[in-house]
Amino acid sequence: MDSDRYKRGLEKLKEIDGHAGEKVIEALKDIAPDLARYTIEFPFGDVYSRGVLSLKEREIATVAALAALGNALPQLKVHIHGALNVGCTRQQIVEIMIQMAVYAGFPSALNGTFAAKEVFAERDASGQDN
Repeated sequence: MDSDRYKRGLEKLKEIDGHAGEKVIEALKDIAPDLARYTIEFPFGDVYSRGVLSLKEREIATVAALAALGNALPQLKVHIHGALNVGCTRQQIVEIMIQMAVYAGFPSALNGTFAAKEVFAERDASGQDN
């Protein structure tokens, strides 16, 4: 294991998702520890750590892609939280979903909007500002 990639990835994941990402990694350790490690090293240790796009820009792209896929609701919710954590507003998240109506269709946009609504409610219930 390349410990520098893992350490860098874990720090980036914490910066974006706080402890939510760690829960996913913990859940994988008993069944697929290599997948847990790959999830830290490649997306967060390599891709998210590149300097060209800001974390906010990366999360906008990720939320849009996950909404467009239409079959990744748990990951979409995690990344909506992440987008809010790195500076996106709720209005921007909703606007991403409206944009997805054009390119991914109304079902994807609606499902993404309902996922965002759930995330916003969770944050409201826990006292998080954005």
